[in-house]
Amino acid sequence: MPRLDTATRADLIVAIADLAVAAGVEIMKIYATDFDVRAKGANDPVTDADVAGEAVITAGLLKLTPDIPVVGEEAASAGQLPPGNPATWHRFWLVDPLDGTKEFIKKNGEFTVNIALIEDGIPILGVVHTPAKGWTHTGYGTGTAMVRKQGLPPQSIKVRPVPPSGLTVVASRSHRDKETDEFLADLQVASMVAAGSSLKFCLVAEGAADLYPRMGPTMEWDTAAGHAVVLSAGGTVTTLEGAALSYGKPEFRNPKFVVRGG
Repeated sequence: MPRLDTATRADLIVAIADLAVAAGVEIMKIYATDFDVRAKGANDPVTDADVAGEAVITAGLLKLTPDIPVVGEEAASAGQLPPGNPATWHRFWLVDPLDGTKEFIKKNGEFTVNIALIEDGIPILGVVHTPAKGWTHTGYGTGTAMVRKQGLPPQSIKVRPVPPSGLTVVASRSHRDKETDEFLADLQVASMVAAGSSLKFCLVAEGAADLYPRMGPTMEWDTAAGHAVVLSAGGTVTTLEGAALSYGKPEFRNPKFVVRGG
């Protein structure tokens, strides 16, 4: 099966960004209420917003690209995966309708809608939409990373060279741990920034941060869209051993990884 060319991806990214925004509208309706919080696993909350957002996205993707399998976090958690072996899929969608559910529950605005297209294990296209802030980060190949912030024209973004003063490191607001601190101990760190959800990838892609190490557990739908934006902005996402983070792994589980800018 041939790879998607740049023109096809350029058309697709517009439709996918619209889909993420549409899901964000449904999510914000629930955000404005006194919503219930349920547990789908240990330390893993879920709300009606997660479910509503995924329903919008999945329906839209199946209409847009009916031949491409869709793996959504909520469906996967319920054991509802497309048939077949993900490791053999040439192309598939990864969806996290509400990344940062804990941030959603805290009502701090740092939660995102994430949609990514995987091709041969690589995220070739991704949208990270932050509905509470009106931000949409997109990327569909080298040099295509953009951000649209509410009320402003679209802006091209790229990673920055590390400043002489040292690294700005972005770390999880909810998942900072001792292993992350040990990883950073031998590096020249000028400042630390805390952020929720896949916004951490976006900060690196924008050149607002240089490094995001993640030592805790993550799933592929947590990272794929942000990964696509970082790649499009000129950055990298690798395992601790230096291999590119890939997709379609058993149970969609990620190893520890590091996001780097310039």
